[in-house]
Amino acid sequence: TVVKRVHVARAIFRKGVRWGLLDESPFADLRAGSQSNPERSFYVKCDTIDACLDACPDNQWRAIIALSRYAGLRCPSEIAGLRWSDVNWERCRLTVWSPKTARHEGHAVRVVPIVPELRQILLALFEEADEGVEWLMPRHRDAGANHRTTFQKIIERAGEAPWPRLFQNLRASCATDWAERFPAHAVAKWLGHSPLIAAQHYLQTLDHHFEAAIGGAESGAFVAQNAAQRPAAGDCAAIPARLETTGNKVFSRSRAGRRSRAQSRKVGDTGLEPVTSSMSTRRASQLRQSPVVS
Repeated sequence: TVVKRVHVARAIFRKGVRWGLLDESPFADLRAGSQSNPERSFYVKCDTIDACLDACPDNQWRAIIALSRYAGLRCPSEIAGLRWSDVNWERCRLTVWSPKTARHEGHAVRVVPIVPELRQILLALFEEADEGVEWLMPRHRDAGANHRTTFQKIIERAGEAPWPRLFQNLRASCATDWAERFPAHAVAKWLGHSPLIAAQHYLQTLDHHFEAAIGGAESGAFVAQNAAQRPAAGDCAAIPARLETTGNKVFSRSRAGRRSRAQSRKVGDTGLEPVTSSMSTRRASQLRQSPVVS
């Protein structure tokens, strides 16, 4: 919160200087810091979402959770503005109006895919909607409504522990899933932010990423490509016998052996310096003057 307010204050006073209202900004040299907080990152699994959907009081709340987790919508700003005319049932696409990014050119509207999990919930919500109703969430259009409190009760009713950022973590989990399956530019377009913002605030490293890297969860072309390009690797937990650890350094036995043999060799008559022409001449003169031993 402090970081965000510092950013806003710097922007306001910078604009005042630009308009000539101030000579200088008191916030010009104040470092705001980073708004990224990895400690509050949390990946919400689909099994957890299924339990929460079963604990919801009605289809509108199921749609709110599904739109946040499976379409990456911001709650409540983007969900509250959805109309039934924004749903393209034939092409399974949803038009989203974003008040948060509307001031940026080309970011006021975006289109996201309607995945099967979300489509089922939207169909159920459409079946019970009154004739002529324009909005998907007529009871949740109040921008001041406290969705967090009700959502936390739903999570606890489902037998799950609430995660740090209830709705933002759902959006980040959706971004992480999409990033594994689709190109970065497509994911950024669907979520309404740049790939850089996604990497800083949304994308997460999960356990199955490590398992896939060490061969525990092999999948498709990635493993096939590696198998064709590289020989099979052994278990990562097994340290090769030829490596020894001494303190913080790792030495190779063969290399250590070569080094010990090199150290045991005696230095020749010429020493460590390279032989020059004058040294060669003096050495040849000494050999001619030495007596010959029969």
